[in-house]
Amino acid sequence: MGFITHCCKSVFEQLTQQACGWLRLCVLCLLGLSNAWAQTPPLELTELRVERVDNAIVLSTNVRMELGPAVEDALLKGVAVHFVSEAVIMRDRWYWTDRRVAAAARYYRLAYQPLTRRWRLTISNEAIGGSGNAGNLSQQFETLPEALSAIRRNLNWKVADAADIDPDARFSLNFQFRMDNTQLPRPFQITAGGQTDWNLALSRTVRLSSDLGR
Repeated sequence: MGFITHCCKSVFEQLTQQACGWLRLCVLCLLGLSNAWAQTPPLELTELRVERVDNAIVLSTNVRMELGPAVEDALLKGVAVHFVSEAVIMRDRWYWTDRRVAAAARYYRLAYQPLTRRWRLTISNEAIGGSGNAGNLSQQFETLPEALSAIRRNLNWKVADAADIDPDARFSLNFQFRMDNTQLPRPFQITAGGQTDWNLALSRTVRLSSDLGR
Protein backbone atom coordinates (compact mmCIF):
# COMPACT_ATOMS: atom_id res chain seq x y z
CA MET A 1 0.00 0.00 0.00
CA GLY A 2 2.85 2.37 0.85
CA PHE A 3 4.55 1.64 -2.49
CA ILE A 4 1.34 2.47 -4.41
CA THR A 5 0.90 5.72 -2.49
CA HIS A 6 4.52 6.75 -3.15
CA CYS A 7 4.17 5.90 -6.84
CA CYS A 8 0.98 7.96 -7.18
CA LYS A 9 2.62 10.91 -5.43
CA SER A 10 5.62 10.73 -7.83
CA VAL A 11 3.36 10.62 -10.89
CA PHE A 12 1.31 13.53 -9.53
CA GLU A 13 4.44 15.60 -8.87
CA GLN A 14 5.74 14.95 -12.43
CA LEU A 15 2.41 15.95 -13.94
CA THR A 16 2.31 19.08 -11.79
CA GLN A 17 5.84 20.05 -12.84
CA GLN A 18 4.99 19.51 -16.51
CA ALA A 19 1.81 21.57 -16.19
CA CYS A 20 3.74 24.39 -14.52
CA GLY A 21 6.34 24.23 -17.26
CA TRP A 22 3.71 24.52 -19.99
CA LEU A 23 2.04 27.36 -18.10
CA ARG A 24 5.31 29.29 -17.85
CA LEU A 25 5.95 28.72 -21.56
CA CYS A 26 2.49 30.03 -22.46
CA VAL A 27 2.99 33.11 -20.28
CA LEU A 28 6.37 33.82 -21.89
CA CYS A 29 4.87 33.46 -25.37
CA LEU A 30 2.04 35.84 -24.50
CA LEU A 31 4.49 38.34 -23.03
CA GLY A 32 6.63 38.07 -26.16
CA LEU A 33 3.64 38.75 -28.40
CA SER A 34 2.57 41.63 -26.18
CA ASN A 35 6.02 43.20 -26.39
CA ALA A 36 6.11 42.70 -30.15
CA TRP A 37 2.76 44.45 -30.51
CA ALA A 38 3.88 47.24 -28.21
CA GLN A 39 7.08 47.75 -30.22
CA THR A 40 5.35 47.98 -33.60
CA PRO A 41 2.91 50.91 -33.51
CA PRO A 42 0.96 51.64 -36.71
CA LEU A 43 2.86 54.92 -37.14
CA GLU A 44 6.52 55.49 -36.27
CA LEU A 45 9.12 58.07 -37.30
CA THR A 46 12.26 56.10 -38.16
CA GLU A 47 14.33 58.94 -39.64
CA LEU A 48 14.48 62.73 -39.31
CA ARG A 49 17.43 64.62 -40.74
CA VAL A 50 17.84 68.40 -41.22
CA GLU A 51 20.60 69.64 -43.51
CA ARG A 52 21.71 72.68 -45.46
CA VAL A 53 21.94 72.27 -49.22
CA ASP A 54 23.28 75.41 -50.89
CA ASN A 55 21.01 78.22 -49.63
CA ALA A 56 18.17 75.99 -48.46
CA ILE A 57 17.32 74.11 -45.27
CA VAL A 58 16.07 70.68 -46.30
CA LEU A 59 14.33 67.97 -44.31
CA SER A 60 14.48 64.21 -44.91
CA THR A 61 12.08 61.95 -43.05
CA ASN A 62 10.95 58.36 -43.12
CA VAL A 63 7.70 57.25 -41.49
CA ARG A 64 6.86 53.60 -40.95
CA MET A 65 3.12 53.31 -41.47
CA GLU A 66 0.68 50.43 -41.45
CA LEU A 67 -2.92 50.98 -42.47
CA GLY A 68 -5.58 49.20 -40.45
CA PRO A 69 -8.28 46.94 -41.96
CA ALA A 70 -10.93 49.68 -41.70
CA VAL A 71 -8.85 52.13 -43.76
CA GLU A 72 -7.93 49.56 -46.41
CA ASP A 73 -11.56 48.49 -46.70
CA ALA A 74 -12.66 52.11 -47.20
CA LEU A 75 -9.99 52.64 -49.86
CA LEU A 76 -11.12 49.56 -51.78
CA LYS A 77 -14.68 50.90 -51.67
CA GLY A 78 -13.60 54.11 -53.39
CA VAL A 79 -13.03 56.44 -50.42
CA ALA A 80 -9.97 58.65 -50.85
CA VAL A 81 -7.66 59.00 -47.82
CA HIS A 82 -5.63 62.15 -47.14
CA PHE A 83 -2.34 62.64 -45.28
CA VAL A 84 -0.40 65.77 -44.31
CA SER A 85 3.29 66.33 -43.55
CA GLU A 86 4.10 69.62 -41.81
CA ALA A 87 7.37 71.22 -40.75
CA VAL A 88 7.59 74.40 -38.66
CA ILE A 89 10.79 76.19 -37.61
CA MET A 90 10.59 78.26 -34.42
CA ARG A 91 13.07 80.75 -33.00
CA ASP A 92 13.53 80.82 -29.23
CA ARG A 93 12.62 84.07 -27.46
CA TRP A 94 13.24 84.31 -23.72
CA TYR A 95 11.13 87.45 -23.34
CA TRP A 96 8.07 86.25 -25.28
CA THR A 97 6.62 83.20 -26.97
CA ASP A 98 8.78 81.57 -29.63
CA ARG A 99 8.47 83.07 -33.13
CA ARG A 100 7.68 81.05 -36.23
CA VAL A 101 10.21 81.84 -38.93
CA ALA A 102 9.35 79.23 -41.59
CA ALA A 103 6.79 76.56 -42.36
CA ALA A 104 6.13 74.04 -45.11
CA ALA A 105 3.47 71.41 -45.77
CA ARG A 106 2.84 68.54 -48.13
CA TYR A 107 -0.59 67.10 -48.82
CA TYR A 108 -1.30 63.59 -50.08
CA ARG A 109 -4.46 62.13 -51.55
CA LEU A 110 -4.55 58.35 -51.99
CA ALA A 111 -7.36 56.68 -53.94
CA TYR A 112 -8.03 53.28 -55.49
CA GLN A 113 -9.35 53.05 -59.05
CA PRO A 114 -11.42 49.85 -59.40
CA LEU A 115 -11.62 49.97 -63.21
CA THR A 116 -7.85 49.96 -63.68
CA ARG A 117 -7.09 48.26 -60.33
CA ARG A 118 -4.38 50.82 -59.73
CA TRP A 119 -3.64 53.26 -56.94
CA ARG A 120 -3.52 57.00 -57.64
CA LEU A 121 -1.48 59.29 -55.41
CA THR A 122 -1.65 63.08 -55.69
CA ILE A 123 0.95 65.21 -53.90
CA SER A 124 0.64 68.98 -53.49
CA ASN A 125 2.06 71.89 -51.51
CA GLU A 126 -1.51 73.11 -51.04
CA ALA A 127 -4.60 71.44 -49.61
CA ILE A 128 -6.12 69.05 -52.15
CA GLY A 129 -9.81 69.19 -52.98
CA GLY A 130 -12.10 66.21 -53.35
CA SER A 131 -11.16 65.63 -56.99
CA GLY A 132 -7.44 65.86 -56.36
CA ASN A 133 -6.92 68.13 -59.37
CA ALA A 134 -5.08 70.73 -57.33
CA GLY A 135 -2.03 68.52 -56.93
CA ASN A 136 1.17 69.38 -58.75
CA LEU A 137 2.21 65.73 -58.93
CA SER A 138 0.11 62.66 -59.70
CA GLN A 139 1.40 59.10 -59.81
CA GLN A 140 -0.05 55.66 -60.53
CA PHE A 141 0.97 52.53 -58.61
CA GLU A 142 0.25 48.84 -59.11
CA THR A 143 0.04 48.01 -55.39
CA LEU A 144 -0.88 49.72 -52.14
CA PRO A 145 2.59 49.21 -50.54
CA GLU A 146 4.18 50.99 -53.51
CA ALA A 147 1.84 53.94 -53.09
CA LEU A 148 2.43 54.10 -49.33
CA SER A 149 6.20 54.09 -49.83
CA ALA A 150 5.86 57.38 -51.75
CA ILE A 151 3.97 58.88 -48.79
CA ARG A 152 6.27 57.56 -46.08
CA ARG A 153 9.46 59.22 -47.27
CA ASN A 154 10.42 62.85 -47.79
CA LEU A 155 13.86 63.42 -49.30
CA ASN A 156 15.58 66.81 -49.36
CA TRP A 157 12.31 68.66 -48.82
CA LYS A 158 12.97 72.41 -48.65
CA VAL A 159 11.39 73.83 -45.52
CA ALA A 160 13.22 77.17 -45.18
CA ASP A 161 15.88 79.45 -46.61
CA ALA A 162 19.27 79.33 -44.94
CA ALA A 163 19.01 83.10 -44.45
CA ASP A 164 16.12 82.46 -42.03
CA ILE A 165 18.49 80.76 -39.58
CA ASP A 166 20.54 83.21 -37.49
CA PRO A 167 23.64 81.33 -36.27
CA ASP A 168 23.60 83.39 -33.06
CA ALA A 169 20.05 82.33 -32.13
CA ARG A 170 18.44 79.06 -31.09
CA PHE A 171 15.96 77.31 -33.36
CA SER A 172 13.86 74.15 -33.25
CA LEU A 173 11.99 72.25 -35.94
CA ASN A 174 8.71 70.49 -35.31
CA PHE A 175 7.68 67.78 -37.75
CA GLN A 176 4.15 66.40 -37.83
CA PHE A 177 2.58 63.68 -39.93
CA ARG A 178 -1.08 62.78 -39.71
CA MET A 179 -4.07 61.35 -41.49
CA ASP A 180 -6.41 64.21 -42.37
CA ASN A 181 -9.87 62.89 -41.55
CA THR A 182 -11.52 66.26 -42.25
CA GLN A 183 -11.34 65.34 -45.94
CA LEU A 184 -13.38 62.16 -45.48
CA PRO A 185 -17.07 61.97 -46.43
CA ARG A 186 -19.23 63.08 -43.53
CA PRO A 187 -20.43 59.57 -42.51
CA PHE A 188 -16.82 58.38 -42.29
CA GLN A 189 -15.82 61.42 -40.23
CA ILE A 190 -18.44 60.48 -37.64
CA THR A 191 -17.36 56.84 -37.33
CA ALA A 192 -13.62 57.45 -37.72
CA GLY A 193 -13.34 59.44 -34.49
CA GLY A 194 -13.71 56.35 -32.31
CA GLN A 195 -11.59 53.93 -34.37
CA THR A 196 -7.88 53.49 -33.84
CA ASP A 197 -7.31 52.71 -37.52
CA TRP A 198 -8.29 56.26 -38.44
CA ASN A 199 -6.36 58.10 -35.73
CA LEU A 200 -2.84 58.16 -37.18
CA ALA A 201 -0.63 61.06 -36.08
CA LEU A 202 2.90 61.67 -34.83
CA SER A 203 5.02 64.66 -33.88
CA ARG A 204 8.73 65.17 -33.26
CA THR A 205 10.69 68.31 -32.27
CA VAL A 206 14.45 68.65 -32.74
CA ARG A 207 16.99 71.38 -32.07
CA LEU A 208 18.71 72.87 -35.12
CA SER A 209 22.46 73.25 -35.31
CA SER A 210 23.78 76.80 -35.56
CA ASP A 211 25.96 75.63 -38.45
CA LEU A 212 22.85 75.56 -40.66
CA GLY A 213 22.85 79.37 -40.73
CA ARG A 214 26.55 79.91 -41.36
